[in-house]
Amino acid sequence: MKRVALGLGCDRGCGLGAVEQVALAALADAGLTPADVGTIASIDLKSDESALCDLAALWAVKMRFYSAARLEAETPRLANPSETVFSLTGCHGVAEAAALASVGEKGRLLVGKIKGEGATAAVAGWL
Repeated sequence: MKRVALGLGCDRGCGLGAVEQVALAALADAGLTPADVGTIASIDLKSDESALCDLAALWAVKMRFYSAARLEAETPRLANPSETVFSLTGCHGVAEAAALASVGEKGRLLVGKIKGEGATAAVAGWL
């Protein structure tokens, strides 16, 4: 059953291995596996990052991208808002906000932002 949304952020040119590693770590923190993921999401500024799209294809889940304005609307629900991220993207969080945007107002953050080598991940759902 697809129960959660995985939010991802990454540095430009980040490799698939680094993105998958942080994604798996975030899921493991919630006791989940890739089979539980219904959506992978990020900011639209990253829509051309092959590692994000490649992970969605590898895990056979849909990939969604949100505008900075849409992600900024999730700021009150973020566990780790960042002024640095805001200065770079126009929103206070990418991974957490994208996961939350994907599950809607009835969903909640299950795993806050985890940092990996050039990538971040967070998990939101209805558990």
